[in-house]
Amino acid sequence: MTIREIGDLLDARVLCGKDLDVDVKSACGSDMMSDVLAFVKHRAALLTGLVNPQVIRTAEMMDMLCVVFVRDKTPTIDMIELAEESGIAVLATSKRMYEACGILYANGLKGNGELHG
Repeated sequence: MTIREIGDLLDARVLCGKDLDVDVKSACGSDMMSDVLAFVKHRAALLTGLVNPQVIRTAEMMDMLCVVFVRDKTPTIDMIELAEESGIAVLATSKRMYEACGILYANGLKGNGELHG
């Protein structure tokens, strides 16, 4: 599934991202960055409602392709600039995390355990 398809499925606004046709292989939904660090990423998207620079830093460190802010959360301009510098697409949706993850899962985007198990 591409970043563009994720945005379309979630009715999300694209806040930054140069190549929205990049394939995302899995997704992780969490507001706890320690859980994200425990998730093995492979071309993944992060769905979160946590809005602080650590979200972008964590996504960068884990080589994630995309961060989707749920629940109408909007990152700061500094966070968007950091994501742009790191090549991470940033989207925002009004959907709650449970709903957003369910939509992506139902449309074929798997969790990490299903990629390796």
